[in-house]
Formats: sequence, C-alpha cells, structure tokens
Amino acid sequence: MISPPEFLKPLLTRGRRYIDDVLKWSLSIDETVTLTRKNIGIFPGRAGWSFLLVVLLLWLVATNYENNLVMGLVFLLVSLFVISILHTFANLSGLKVRISNNQPCFAGEDACFELQIEKNHGRGCENIILRWGDSAPVAISLTKQQSQRIKIFVPTSQRGWLKPGRLIIESYYPLGLLRAWVALKTDCQTLIYPKPVVTSGIPPSVGSEGNDGELSAQAGNEDFAGFKAYQPGASLRQVAWKQYARGAGLNLKDYAATVDHRTWLDWDLLAGMDREARLSRLCHWAILSAQNDDLYGLRLPGYELAPERGPLHRQRVLKTLALFEWQRQEKQ
Repeated sequence: MISPPEFLKPLLTRGRRYIDDVLKWSLSIDETVTLTRKNIGIFPGRAGWSFLLVVLLLWLVATNYENNLVMGLVFLLVSLFVISILHTFANLSGLKVRISNNQPCFAGEDACFELQIEKNHGRGCENIILRWGDSAPVAISLTKQQSQRIKIFVPTSQRGWLKPGRLIIESYYPLGLLRAWVALKTDCQTLIYPKPVVTSGIPPSVGSEGNDGELSAQAGNEDFAGFKAYQPGASLRQVAWKQYARGAGLNLKDYAATVDHRTWLDWDLLAGMDREARLSRLCHWAILSAQNDDLYGLRLPGYELAPERGPLHRQRVLKTLALFEWQRQEKQ
C-alpha cells in the first residue's frame, strides 16, 4: 500500500476527524435533530470537479497568452463557485428532521419509514434528497410550506427486525456543483413478517367435542337445550312425558353438544417443510383466520399462544412468527 506524502498527512487526518464528527450524530424515534454547520458536510460533486478543471485550464490559457478577458472570466467563475458554496450550505442549514412513524410489513414488500422535515427560517429549501441506505431517493422542496411529512420505502427480503441504517440527506442546489450532505445514524427499526404463502394442504380447522368450546345447536347428548315440537319417528326416550301429562302437548327434549371451534395454527401440521416454508404458510393461515374472525391459536416448538381473536391477537401471532428463531436465521 502506497503511503501518502508527508505534507498531505495532516490534511487527511483532519478530514477523517471531520467525517467522524459528521457521522457521530444520531437520530432516534420522536427525537428532532437540527442540521447545522456541526453536522453538515460539503464537498464538490462530479460537476464541481469538472467545473474546477475547466477554470484551471482557462487560467492556464489566460496566463500563457496574457489574455485579460479570459482572466476576467476565470475570476467570475471562481466567484460563482464560492457563492455557490454558501447557497448550497444554506439550503440544508436549519432543517429539523424527526422520524415520526414506521409500520410493519411482510417480507418482499417495501418497509415504510415516515419522516417529518421542518424549516425554522423563512427562506425556501429546494431539491432536498433523502434516502435510506440502498433505498430509492426521495426529493422534496420546502418553499411555501413550513414542514412536510414524507415516506421513504426500503426494500425487504427477510423476516425479523429491519434496521435501515444511516439516513442520508443531501442537496446539490443551486447549480449542482457542490454536495451538502448529512449522514444520520438512526436507532429506528421495523418488524418484517414472514412472506405469506398459500398452502395446498387442508386448512388447520379442528372441530371436536369438548369442554372448552362454544355451545352449538347441533344435536348431541350432553347438555339440555330446551324443547322442540314432536316429530314422527322420534325416540320415545326424547318425549317430554311430564310436559305431556300437564297438558302442554307432545314435545321432544332437545340436547346440544359443546363443540370446540378453536383453530390451531400448528407447526406439526406442515411436516416435511423447512423452517421458513412452515412460517410462511402459518402466516397465511393467521391472516385468513383473522379475516374470518376465527378463534385461533399458535403452536410452535417450545411455544404456544392461546386462541383468541381480534387485531391485537393478530399482531402477536405475526410478531411471534417473525421472530421465531430469528437470531439463528441471521447467522445463516
């Protein structure tokens, strides 16, 4: 590895310290960070380096041929570059950034992170670009409005907790010669559920007689449910003789059985599949059970979630599926 010249080492050391100071700023959920000269970096972009190269060539031409007109053009371009530094920096300076919300999603979908961008001065801020890691950039402008709420979508591929990484805020305004930027380290994360996959197997519906289910109107021989009109051919044992003796007519005793209508999303029902395939199909079953307002529970190796219904139960089931042996998946 070639070491840099001695006269460049102090500049490189100072540059590394400056970058470290910029990157150390962190942004938390419900916490506002104001962009100032302490955390804004500015550097020429590709167009800026090309611009400086052209200025250098013009200066060489002006000095070699003693052309005052070209030299005046060089001074004008250099002045334009210096003024552009001030305007590019001012376009980001004073902005307030806050993470306002993030929502869980399924693997394969784009996770949505919502940000609140606000300016604390009267001048407009144009062409501000925000992106999260490898996500698609989003450009906004704050001219008339004081604040704006934006959504940045991050692609997902695996279940579990998703940490989007550093939030990049940059601007090339007004001439595109310089890049003012901030890299904010965030501690936000969102939950990614397994990708639901439709299974061709039998749905996990388990209806059986028991003591923990709901009372059904189906015929049974356990609990007395009332009387019904006599039907020819009925068993004489079902005839309500006492009622008949009192002159109430010929009726039959009606019995009902307690039927267990609970649905179990059971890991063992998907034998022969790998872990992720089972979780994807259990996720699909959970979504269907929630849509049908079923009373459903979840059984995983070493874990059981009692049958319930409702939005909160759906979230608990999906979260359990998303984080089941998640650390082991991360190591693979």
